[in-house]
Amino acid sequence: MLGPGKAELLEHVDRCGSIAAAGREMGMSYKRAWELIGALNAMFQAPLVDSTRGGPGGGGAVLTKLGREVLAQYRAFETEATQGGGSRLEALRGLLRDISDRE
Repeated sequence: MLGPGKAELLEHVDRCGSIAAAGREMGMSYKRAWELIGALNAMFQAPLVDSTRGGPGGGGAVLTKLGREVLAQYRAFETEATQGGGSRLEALRGLLRDISDRE
């Protein structure tokens, strides 16, 4: 439903005020950015992003109240998961091969 990439896209939309600009900042195509926002808007109770068409006056996009809430909940979940799973992450890091000597 929501992962790191979609959350980052929402943050970029919030900062840029544009879905297209957010996609560009992320190295994502215009079409892909719009598809992801469309999917997010369709899966929640109400849209997460409100957009207006471009044209002479320019378009734009803003996070809705629900969009801000969903993003905040996701970031809080990420923080809790990282804190709660810290020992597991360290254990996994300990099992990694040392690649510092490789080119």
